[in-house]
Amino acid sequence: MGQFLIAGFAGGILFAVLDGVINANPTARKLYEAFKPVAKTTLNPIKGIVIDLVFGFAMAGVFLLLYNSLPGGSGLVKGLSFGLLAWFFRVVMSVASQWMMFNVPGKTLIYTAAAGLVEMTILGAFYGLTLEPIL
Repeated sequence: MGQFLIAGFAGGILFAVLDGVINANPTARKLYEAFKPVAKTTLNPIKGIVIDLVFGFAMAGVFLLLYNSLPGGSGLVKGLSFGLLAWFFRVVMSVASQWMMFNVPGKTLIYTAAAGLVEMTILGAFYGLTLEPIL
């Protein structure tokens, strides 16, 4: 349980840092101007960090639930497999929906997909290196 709590908390912090790097860099800010008409003008970093912490624990829990079903012989490979799975369900499906529903530039969608791939594989590798089922 202690391993889960530490990895979930650290994963949430890692999630928050990666979100900050991915969304606040000059390239992202320029690409995400497409969302300016509907984007909030102020951010609440405390709420954002709390959300990322919750996501960190949720992803740690799902990783542990799926651990034995994930391909790979090592925790790292299982983590990377999990990261790719999370990327598909979290990022690819969202990007595809945005592409179909909104007038968003292709460069923005490609950046979102690529940045999400990097983020999810880093998080997956982190969980793969830090978590393993007790049984």
